Amino acid sequence: MKPAGFENSQNIISSNYLKDTSDPQWKDDAGMKAFDEFLAKYFPEGNRVDSSVMYGYTVAQGMVHVLKQCGDNLTRENVMKQAANIKNLEIGSLLPGVKVNTGPEDFAPISQLQLMKFKGEKWDLFGEVISGDVGG
Repeated sequence: MKPAGFENSQNIISSNYLKDTSDPQWKDDAGMKAFDEFLAKYFPEGNRVDSSVMYGYTVAQGMVHVLKQCGDNLTRENVMKQAANIKNLEIGSLLPGVKVNTGPEDFAPISQLQLMKFKGEKWDLFGEVISGDVGG
């Protein structure tokens, strides 16, 4: 928003499912602290405020969950089975209330989001977490 000019960006509405790493409301959040610890240990040169870094971390946390569900059976068949059997997984980098769910006919892991409005120099979340599925 900065390149467009903050004054030109006021009241734009968008949506997200990830915590904003630049938003001070998450500075004491356990999920954000875990993200920061991960970066410090494994990716210190990573740009903390790059949303792609947060996205990659979140996807990796989902993969860790799948691999743990697999136990010692790390065949492709079992990995795919477990990836299609995630129920109400909460990942610390997701917004509160957003959960990962998959099924044999639904491979989209995240179908919830929260609306946000640009005010001042940052995004402000508003409303409840809602479904992004067709038909809501």
